Amino acid sequence: MTSPLADPQLPVPSVAELLNLTGKVALITGASGNIGAGIAARLHEAGASVVLHSNSNPTSTSQLKAQLRERAELIQGDVEHNATTLVTETIKQFGRLDIVINNAGIQPVKALVDLAQDDIREMLRVNVGGVIALTSASVSELRKTSGCIVNIASIEGLQPAAMHSHYCASKAAVLMHTRAAAQELGPQGIRVNAVAPGLIDVAGLSEAWPSGVERWHAACPLSRLGQAADVADAVLFLASAAARWVTGTTVTVDGGVLTNNTW
Repeated sequence: MTSPLADPQLPVPSVAELLNLTGKVALITGASGNIGAGIAARLHEAGASVVLHSNSNPTSTSQLKAQLRERAELIQGDVEHNATTLVTETIKQFGRLDIVINNAGIQPVKALVDLAQDDIREMLRVNVGGVIALTSASVSELRKTSGCIVNIASIEGLQPAAMHSHYCASKAAVLMHTRAAAQELGPQGIRVNAVAPGLIDVAGLSEAWPSGVERWHAACPLSRLGQAADVADAVLFLASAAARWVTGTTVTVDGGVLTNNTW
């Protein structure tokens, strides 16, 4: 099957159209969290209808839906076990699927020597298995719309951090899956990219982890913590016509922290 993205006769969108998602439908997993909610709100602002997923915190997504008022629906389920259902319910709500944001994940902190097999299995099941399962379940619908997938990874998939060995491994897997999926799904007109955020601010972080925040500021060329909006804008770019010839790549959103030498 020839990808419509490869057609040299495709019109080039105007600047005004580049970030316009009107008529598109986006499924955002983990929309109950800080980053997921920010992504959902930004895509909605760009004109998309949004399906707000949560697994264990439906109250937060309900509040977000109330804030968005229209073109927003709720969905609940485990991203790995219920992947097909999540896609089916999205189609029931809006009749199509254009954008999948694989944002749901877990990030427990634990020393390598203290990790139990169940800790490792659950980390990989949610952070990697969930991404792969929902990607696979979405292909038949995204093929119809020449849609796209954006996976939310982490700079810890590129550079390790203490007490996060299983988390780092899971996010590195997401980055490689992104490249492999882009290669396989590109001929079907589906783009697959990733965003690797750095440390994103949440309420109370500076008080709860002052030493970590201080170290981040010292290492960050742009001298601040990230905001959910910083990640959301990178996602908006990758989901939009502005990135129509971008696939298999990772956009690092970390204020420049990974520019630092580590030797």
